[in-house]
Amino acid sequence: MSLGGVHDEAEIRGHRKTYIGAMPGRIIKSLIKAESSNPVIILDEIDKLGSDHRGDPSSALLEVLDPEQNNTFHDNYIDTDYDLSKVLFIATANNISTIPAPLLDRMELIEVTGYITEEKVEIAKRHLIPKEINNCGLNKDNIKFSKTAIEYIIENYTRESGVRELEKKINKIMRKLALRFAKTGEQTAINIKVSDVEELLGTPIFSRDKYQGNEYAGVVTGLAWTAVGGEILFVETSLSKGKGSQLTLTGNLGDVMKESAMLALEYLRSHASLFDINEAIFDNWNIHIHVPEGAIPKDGPSAGITMVTSLASAFTQRKVKDKLAMTGEITLRGKVLPVGGIKEKILAAKRAGIKDIILCDENKKDIEEILPIYLEGLTFHYVSDIKEVIKLALTEDKVKDAIDFKIKKEK
Repeated sequence: MSLGGVHDEAEIRGHRKTYIGAMPGRIIKSLIKAESSNPVIILDEIDKLGSDHRGDPSSALLEVLDPEQNNTFHDNYIDTDYDLSKVLFIATANNISTIPAPLLDRMELIEVTGYITEEKVEIAKRHLIPKEINNCGLNKDNIKFSKTAIEYIIENYTRESGVRELEKKINKIMRKLALRFAKTGEQTAINIKVSDVEELLGTPIFSRDKYQGNEYAGVVTGLAWTAVGGEILFVETSLSKGKGSQLTLTGNLGDVMKESAMLALEYLRSHASLFDINEAIFDNWNIHIHVPEGAIPKDGPSAGITMVTSLASAFTQRKVKDKLAMTGEITLRGKVLPVGGIKEKILAAKRAGIKDIILCDENKKDIEEILPIYLEGLTFHYVSDIKEVIKLALTEDKVKDAIDFKIKKEK
């Protein structure tokens, strides 16, 4: 049952027989179609239900989905109670925030994460490529894709949690090959490589961030979760001479991320001696924190420890450990708190060539649920306090062209 655009309560409960064109509701119609009293009914796009003067279908669904009531579901057309307790209802939604709370309360929520790159590669090899070869009337024995070519399409031409856009790109390649074969009059065998992908699909649309080294003080690699998977995220701190106490934040940051930056600064200000930070910096240098890709909104508490490390590196001019990334929330007293989206974040780190990852010790359980094959080549450091983060992240080496913080005292 597709519920997208349904805005009439009678679609669920049925019309009374006195109306012209009266008919049963969709639930009873589905049972008639299934010819069974205990089918599986998929309520597709339940978050797209509408409502108008003819009633609210989401309110009618309360009785349908409530196991305490649905054994006496009343359809207006058949005008008798019907037992729906044997039906297994599965609802799908993209956005649960639009589903009314009483209706959501009657469901068990199962979060389905987006596909990771490795999964998309297998889906493309086993299903999408054979399907599109067949759709375009080509011979499947003549067309082969290298694994690197499929990965290249996924990474550089699509940015999604599913595979719909990937299917379109594969279809585009097949159509161009079909045209090429039609012009030559024969189907020659072709093994599609990365260079062929660029020729067939044009210039790449997207580019993934890559690790940029540790040559600069105040630049730290964080990990972020997005709807289309994990991403690496750079937090940059710059210092400039001024009256001090001025904190500038740029990079299209949300309120939570701005608060993380203020927390990080206040923590280091109050623990300056602990990290060998010259306290005069706070009164004589202005601080600027920037997160690149300013056009993309960024929010959430995950960058807390990244911001602390970035500020500490800028204040001490010490290098950050090579190929290190981190994610975790912070408190004003220096505690590191767990965050979500760990699987997507560590896969993003792996793709970017990261070797070490700092996480809250409470996120250890999330790592244990991930298949070992995805963790190969990564070392995890579990922390509970910011002091441990700074100790792990900063080396004793000073960066090249380090700032001299010697401040002359007025007589």
